[in-house]
Amino acid sequence: MANPRATALKLLVRLEKDKAYSNILLDKELSKTELDERDKRFVSALFYGIIERKITLDAVIDKYSKVNINKLDSDVLQILRMGVYQLLFMDNVPDSASVNESVKLAKKLKNPSLSGFVNGILRAFLRDNKQIPLTGSEYENLSVLYSCPLQLIKKWDKEYGKETTLSLVKSSVGKPPLTVRVNSVKATDEKAAKLLSDDGFEVKRTVISHCLEISGGKCSIENSKAYSLGIIHVQDISSQLCSLSLGAEPGETVIDICSAPGGKTFTIAEAMENKGEIIACDLHEKRVHLIQQGAVRLGLNIVKAQVNDGAVFNDKFPIADKILCDVPCSGLGVIRRKPEIKYKDYREFHSLPEIQYEILKTSSRYLKVGGIIIYSTCTVSKAENEDVIKRFLMENSNFKEEIISKDYEHLNDYKATIIPDYYNSDGFFICKMKRVE
Repeated sequence: MANPRATALKLLVRLEKDKAYSNILLDKELSKTELDERDKRFVSALFYGIIERKITLDAVIDKYSKVNINKLDSDVLQILRMGVYQLLFMDNVPDSASVNESVKLAKKLKNPSLSGFVNGILRAFLRDNKQIPLTGSEYENLSVLYSCPLQLIKKWDKEYGKETTLSLVKSSVGKPPLTVRVNSVKATDEKAAKLLSDDGFEVKRTVISHCLEISGGKCSIENSKAYSLGIIHVQDISSQLCSLSLGAEPGETVIDICSAPGGKTFTIAEAMENKGEIIACDLHEKRVHLIQQGAVRLGLNIVKAQVNDGAVFNDKFPIADKILCDVPCSGLGVIRRKPEIKYKDYREFHSLPEIQYEILKTSSRYLKVGGIIIYSTCTVSKAENEDVIKRFLMENSNFKEEIISKDYEHLNDYKATIIPDYYNSDGFFICKMKRVE
C-alpha cells in the first residue's frame, strides 16, 4: 500500500532536482497513486507546507546538524524538512510519529545509518521545545519566521515602507481562502450557496456580490454539483475586483489580451449578461482550449477564445469598447498559492517590465476613443506596476487616468496595489485608463 510520507518525499526530491512546477508535479503524482482522499490531502499539505516554510525548516536543521546543510544528500535533507515541518506546523500529528516516521524513511536510504543522524537532529529540536532559532536583525528574524527571502523583504521595504512590508510578509504564508464566482447568468447567489451546502461546504458571503468563500466539503470543488452545472467558477477576490473594474456592459466588444485560464473573462461575460462579444486570448493553444472548456461549462457563448501574441498587433481584431490587459508577471502577489515563486532568482524578473509595456502599448491600439483599458498584474513590484504605467502615460498622451471604483476604499484612485490584508485575497495591481482621443 502506498505510503503518504514516502510519496511526499519522492515529490520533494523531484521538485528540487527538476525545478518543476509544484502544482503540475503534485497533480500528476496524485492522479496515479493508490492513496485514499485523506492521505492525498496529507501529502498535499506536507508537500506545499515544506516548500512554503523551507527557510524556517533549514534554519532549524542548520542549528542542530554537524554537517553543513548544503552538503546533505537531497533525500536526507527532505526527510529532515518533513520531520521538522510536522513537529512545528502539523498539530494533528503526534511528535513521536513525526520523529519515528522520519527515521523509518531514513532507514530505507542507501546508507541506513543516516537514520541515527535524522533521529538525533529531530530529538534535539524536541528537547529544546521546538524553538525556532532567531539571532539576527528584525528583518532577518522575519525571514526565518515567515520563510520569506531577505532580498524580497528588503525590496518591499524600499518600495512600500515597513508597515506594508510587515503585512506582505505575514500574509505570505498559510492556507489561502477558496472563493468562487457565482455565474449570475444561470443562478442566484442563494441557489449556488444551497448547492454548495448540500455538498458539505461551509459558505460565507464576501465584500463582493456574487462572490462566496467556501471551505470543507464532501468532495473537491470540481466534483461539486454547483461546478458541474456551470453555476460557479473558482476565482480570487482581487481577480474578481479586477474583472469588475473594467465596467463591461451588455452588448459591448471586449478583448481580454492574456486570458487563460479564463477566470476574468468569465466574470466579465457574466457582468455583460452573456450579451456582446469577448475575444479571449492566449499565446498557447493548450491554454486557449482551457478557456474554451470553461466557457462551454458556464454556458457563456459570447466568449471567443483564440491564439494570439499580446505583444504583436493583430489587424484582424475589432475596435473594442473595453480591454483587459492582465500581463505575465513575477507572481509575487500569489506566493501564498505558489510558494516556490519566492525562491526564484529575481534576475529572471528584470526583463518583465519591457514585455509588459509592449503588451500594454499594443493592446491600447485596439481601443476606441472613450473606451476603457485595465492594466493588471498579480505581483507586488513597482517595476512591473507603477513604473510601467508611468512610462505608458508619459508616452501616450491620448490616455488619461480613470477612477477604478468608488465602491471600495482601496480602489478609489486610478491605480491601486491590493495588499492581501485588505480583502484576505491575493496581492494584486490594477490601473484603469481611458482613451480620450
